[in-house]
Amino acid sequence: MISLTRSLAVLALLGAGAAATAHEGASGDVKTRMEAMKTVADNTKILGGMATGKRAFDAADAQAAAAVLEAEAARIPALFESGEMSEVSEASPEIWENWGDFTAKSEDLAVAAARAGDVTDLDGLRAAMGGIGGACKACHQDYRIEKD
Repeated sequence: MISLTRSLAVLALLGAGAAATAHEGASGDVKTRMEAMKTVADNTKILGGMATGKRAFDAADAQAAAAVLEAEAARIPALFESGEMSEVSEASPEIWENWGDFTAKSEDLAVAAARAGDVTDLDGLRAAMGGIGGACKACHQDYRIEKD
């Protein structure tokens, strides 16, 4: 299993700079996907902040963030079904060539988020973050195109 520190570092790198320019020029399904991914990132940051001590641990807040993360992860396949692309999209064409693997990775994130939703203490959250970080990294590694 990937370590908590490494998971959070990977998540920070994957999202670095994306918020400032992610939605510029996006429309339709691409914009909807980008907004969903921003929601995933925002809620992952809440959980990661608690796990690293940058934010006070609050079980109710952690469970709420995990619930949003789980719901968004469950929506991911439907958000990509149209196959719509644009110049601003970070979605790799590999998504549609490897649809089964892509949807399985979305499910992995949903399962990891569900585990985080069951946490009642900081140690439980820290353990759950490894799964979330690993799921994000696995999908981004194969299916995300880095934009300058």
